Amino acid sequence: MIEHTVKAFDKELETLGGHIAEMGGIAEKMLADAMDALAGMNTQLAQKVVAADPRLDALQRTVEDFAVHTIARRQPLAIDLREVIGAMRISTDLERIGDLAKNIAKRAIKIGGESPIPRAVIGLKSMHDIAVRQLHDVLNAYAQRDSESARAVWNRDMELDALEDTVFRDLLTFMMEDPRNITFCTHLLFCSKNLERVGDHTTNIAETVVYIATGGSLPMERPRGMDFFLHA
Repeated sequence: MIEHTVKAFDKELETLGGHIAEMGGIAEKMLADAMDALAGMNTQLAQKVVAADPRLDALQRTVEDFAVHTIARRQPLAIDLREVIGAMRISTDLERIGDLAKNIAKRAIKIGGESPIPRAVIGLKSMHDIAVRQLHDVLNAYAQRDSESARAVWNRDMELDALEDTVFRDLLTFMMEDPRNITFCTHLLFCSKNLERVGDHTTNIAETVVYIATGGSLPMERPRGMDFFLHA
């Protein structure tokens, strides 16, 4: 009977992990498509990103409900409890990343009729590349319960913060050069903030991976963009 219970619990943990893996895949795809839609002024692709969001929301609710029921049934302790609570935390961050990708896609739809400024998007593409790499790396760290890889993701967040500062200055310059750029660049400013927020949620996931794997926590104060310049 004990062996059966343990196997059943293992299966429940596998199910939770499977849901997180699916959510991670959806979030990565939404983020990639949102940036492609923005860079290519592709409103159809942007609409697909918006349409993908309800699936991510539904999975987040599924993870939360499943985790609560698992805790009630199994009353797990120590690392088993951290696994369940960690899945709940990560699902919330992935759902928020999906929302941020959706926000970028909505901006792409709004500026679909504007005259594009290709050089204004270059910095955003760089931010996106960093954010996607960070998300991919932290999802791998979760899959492997690798606290050291998670710490590395957490430490690299300041690179994204620093780049956001640069993008902000560049976009302001474009707006001052020509008032006709103001509407387009204002939307890009919101997109850069969304990408920076993706980085914040990625570091949240990194913190959760460390919590799951070790029971410990990372420092309360995260590295910031200025730290990147000081230590580069």
